[in-house]
Amino acid sequence: MSLQSGAASPEANGTPAERPRPVPEATVSRLAVYLRVLGELREAGVETVSSEELAGASGVNSAKLRKDLSYLGSYGVRGVGYDVASLQDRLQGELGMDHRQSVALVGVGNLGHALAGYTGFAGRGFPVSALFDVDDALVGTEINGIRVRHVREIPEVCAADGVTIGMVATPGPAAQAVCDLLVAGGVQSILNFAPVLLAVPDDVEVRKVDLSVELQVLAFHVARRHTGATAVTDKTNESVVS
Repeated sequence: MSLQSGAASPEANGTPAERPRPVPEATVSRLAVYLRVLGELREAGVETVSSEELAGASGVNSAKLRKDLSYLGSYGVRGVGYDVASLQDRLQGELGMDHRQSVALVGVGNLGHALAGYTGFAGRGFPVSALFDVDDALVGTEINGIRVRHVREIPEVCAADGVTIGMVATPGPAAQAVCDLLVAGGVQSILNFAPVLLAVPDDVEVRKVDLSVELQVLAFHVARRHTGATAVTDKTNESVVS
């Protein structure tokens, strides 16, 4: 696909579109970023956007953006760019947001409570519809109008409510058992905040969010910058001494 190369799309020529290619995981992550940016543009009343503008707002170069969107088919028009509404709708379909999602959160301690209270999930099409914990002081209470249930109810509630995504925000030792209960309830996509790796069947997708690892990565870059600055200072001092 070429965003603004002037090449006509297969659909425009009246020929069938090619069978979609497998989309790399890294590309899927960037598609989600493009969708967020398109939503912001649409809210601002922007109707068309060039590849350079969309890429810049998404933090990537235009070549990478064009390659990512080539997995979806050609939608760019030379000299005009992308129709924001059409591309947004296309991305929503590709990312499974054109049908109802339902999220269950297990573990409403400090992190879980913050996640449960975050209104951005619902705004992006991922409403939290079920909350679970084992703490008797929490079970039966409500967060944002949702009653906290005991974890033993996970399979029944998830199956009945058609939960599509489970979020695990429990301590590490409890995470695998919770994961097993989510899988038993038919949940096939899990976002794991617990500091452990989860064992799941082949048809279950797990994404791990380890905040401590992310902080360590940032610390690495801070240290590298500091080391680089020290090296430059040392070299300058050597020049002065010599």
